[in-house]
Amino acid sequence: MPQKKITIATHAQGLYEFTREAASFVRDSGVDEGLLTVFVRHTSCSLLVQENADPDVQRDLHVFFSRLVPPSNDPSMRWVIHTMEGPDDMPAHIKSALTQVSIGIPVSAGRMVLGTWQGIYLFEHRDQSHRREIVFHLSS
Repeated sequence: MPQKKITIATHAQGLYEFTREAASFVRDSGVDEGLLTVFVRHTSCSLLVQENADPDVQRDLHVFFSRLVPPSNDPSMRWVIHTMEGPDDMPAHIKSALTQVSIGIPVSAGRMVLGTWQGIYLFEHRDQSHRREIVFHLSS
């Protein structure tokens, strides 16, 4: 069963599209029908299948999650205990828990079965730069 690991360098909170890398992996695998599992190996970021046509969607998602879960030094977050790695760390774990670290995408005719405007994104929840490892696994 084909498997591959990629690394995405992030520079701040936001969405980082990697649809092309996933499509290339599927195409090169030679698998015609199956399921692509995408997994991120970290606890302070997550994965999304989301619109890739209008960048305002990405901005609005980022703003929504920032308001939903503000930094731990915000007065509304005074209950947070885990602060050793900075005010963005525990909120990043919460955002990751609210989203997902693994997604499954059907593969048919050797291609991912994504909708016209769908893309695959790493959703970085930390303020600082990171190198995030993503694993592709294709089963038929």
